[in-house]
Amino acid sequence: MADDLLWDTPRVRELVARRLPGALVRLGREQRGWTLAALGGRLGCSPATLSRLERRARVVDLALVHRAALEVGVPRHVLVTSLAPSSAPVSAATKVTAVPHDAEEDPMRRRTLLAAAAAAGPTALLVGLDDALAEPPAPSNSGPLDVRLASARTLYDKGAHGRLLGSLPALIADAHAALASRRELDQARLSSVYSLASAALIKVGSYDRARLTADRARTWAQVSGAPLAAAAAARELAIVLRHQHRGDAAQRLMASAAADVEATGLRTGAALSAYAQMLCTLAYTAARGGRRAEALAMMEEAHRAACRLPGVAPVGRLFPVTPAAVDLYAVGVHWALGDAGAALEAGKALRPEHFPTAERRARLGTDMARAWWAWQRPEQAARALLDAHRASPGEVRDRPAIRTVVRELAERHPLVPGVRELRAAVAGSL
Repeated sequence: MADDLLWDTPRVRELVARRLPGALVRLGREQRGWTLAALGGRLGCSPATLSRLERRARVVDLALVHRAALEVGVPRHVLVTSLAPSSAPVSAATKVTAVPHDAEEDPMRRRTLLAAAAAAGPTALLVGLDDALAEPPAPSNSGPLDVRLASARTLYDKGAHGRLLGSLPALIADAHAALASRRELDQARLSSVYSLASAALIKVGSYDRARLTADRARTWAQVSGAPLAAAAAARELAIVLRHQHRGDAAQRLMASAAADVEATGLRTGAALSAYAQMLCTLAYTAARGGRRAEALAMMEEAHRAACRLPGVAPVGRLFPVTPAAVDLYAVGVHWALGDAGAALEAGKALRPEHFPTAERRARLGTDMARAWWAWQRPEQAARALLDAHRASPGEVRDRPAIRTVVRELAERHPLVPGVRELRAAVAGSL
């Protein structure tokens, strides 16, 4: 059977409806007459790994599913639909009930529980996000998606991770519902929602969930054909891979993303800022992998690109990169290379007023604190962390790496001014 006929059959439609991308891979593989070993060889994985991928209903490695499906010829629109969560509407019977034990199904009850979870912090909200990633709730129709996405980004910029995680399930549901238009804009918007979800999940250290949302962001960005959405998704995925100790894969991904942005010609400020951001992330990834010469070369190129950018990024820019933002990345790059002195030198002229968002101002504090701590200066480290906490408590409370610094300070230097306050600030966090 020809490929164009194979993918328009009742069997394929059934597998798509049942959300079984692995079965679609098997169908395409068998259509080509390939063994598991033959396809595994093309993908660089074992036949056993591929067999599990084909048999499982639950997607474990979305990136491998994506590569395998494209290798055997699964059309992109078929693959994307099979990966998208089903959107079963909530029936009237579950909206209103007089039975007390069914009260959790009432929308008002769900909103009350969500508000309570938001007050409890990010951990409680991850359960609700898990549900939304498995199957989005019914569309909330709460207002224009662009406005709500901007509001969600504002929560991220404030370091309000709990409130952001609480808003994501409805945002994901409505962004999926908007796909009915089949417009590239709506596909790119859904990619942006998933990229934002990844960024928030990375902040709170939930890397497995962030991997899932980053994969989805990348898939929808590719479907939309939007280069900046693709760059944002690639960046989030690379950060997740780095946290999962797959630095080489993250480096290759970022190098490819930077090349793709550069290929646009960098004729707009948005493209140039995206390029500078890709270089910064590429430099930090190289630094974490111990590739000193590459990291420093990428930072130098990022500085050259940033010289063409304004000191204040335009409102709404996807990558709000400025020269000061690149300098802040240099602090992290030198710290990651084990050169705390160079990190402190890179950040000595930076001030909170150079950064428009609470998240970046707090990041200045946490990055400088890590450098001071590596330089064995507990007083300065504690002072920088307090500055970060004043700018955005969530940036200190929710980030695992920063909580580790606070814990080490409390264990080794409990009497240093500010350490007791910092220890109390992170108590009971994730």
